[in-house]
Amino acid sequence: MTPPRPRSGSPAGARRKLAAPTVAMLPRIADSLSFLYLDIVRIVQDDTGVCAEITTAQRGTETLYLPTAALSCALLGPGTSITARALATLARHGTTVVIAGSGGVRCYAATLPESLSTTWLERQARAWTDDRQRMAIAIAMYRQRFGNTEMPTDINLDKLRGMEGQRIKAHYRLLAQQHRIGRFRRNYDPDSWDTQDPVNLALSAANTCLYGIVHAAILALGCSPALGFVHNGNQQAFVYDIADLYKAELTIPLAFSLHSSTEPEAEARRGFREGLRLFKLLPRIVTDVQRLLAPGADIAAPDPDEQLVDLWDPVVGVVPGGVNYSAGEGP
Repeated sequence: MTPPRPRSGSPAGARRKLAAPTVAMLPRIADSLSFLYLDIVRIVQDDTGVCAEITTAQRGTETLYLPTAALSCALLGPGTSITARALATLARHGTTVVIAGSGGVRCYAATLPESLSTTWLERQARAWTDDRQRMAIAIAMYRQRFGNTEMPTDINLDKLRGMEGQRIKAHYRLLAQQHRIGRFRRNYDPDSWDTQDPVNLALSAANTCLYGIVHAAILALGCSPALGFVHNGNQQAFVYDIADLYKAELTIPLAFSLHSSTEPEAEARRGFREGLRLFKLLPRIVTDVQRLLAPGADIAAPDPDEQLVDLWDPVVGVVPGGVNYSAGEGP
């Protein structure tokens, strides 16, 4: 027999209301417990909450409860399974779930909670459709690559691409000299993969890892990976934009350090994962994306409370949804 549902005025009903999360209660992406990576575990929902069951031959099955209300993104790596109840709970708490590769360095699929704010997606879309804003963000991206140096007033994308090419060539030349490997030329050719030198193999593998991490962070913010500002015409254009901010600092030096490796791809993936702990890349990506899309805004402030749904108006902007706007009613 099904037990009666608690009345809204009863203690049980009050507890139910307090337990139901609202958008205002959920933590921001940049909070310390924002991202959690798990692999080789089974994620289930029990009477207490969502937990990860870890089974080993030495210690049997151990249970670790997950702080679902403090998670913006859960990255599920190889060997992970999750039940429908646990996935539903994560969705109710506004947690993005990403199916990732080992160490979270690939992004294969993702589920976005319906409570995820569209604030950053809307800012991205507005800037992407406005040529002046898109140009300003593209220049800001190049400035960040160049160490936030001042740009000439008459700068254009053609000149920026030339400056970027010179910067990368100089970076390759310096690292080649440091590692005494002679002249280096970047070569990415999937059709002749096995004939490439260790540095090119390591760089391609490390960049792929970087793309996965950036992809996961962009999804957790609710942005579109396809709406790029420098890159265009690909479902990961924005991923490539953001990843390019970190290659000279993270993946290129790593690749050159593996110039004599017999397994450059595997070592690049392992080295990249180790470097993430020191580089603190995930919160850095979130901060950089927010500053690029909303320059001058207080990104430390919480996002605006999300209503059930708003209605767009070309004159006044947005008006509240869930309101009858017949004559004499509405705001």
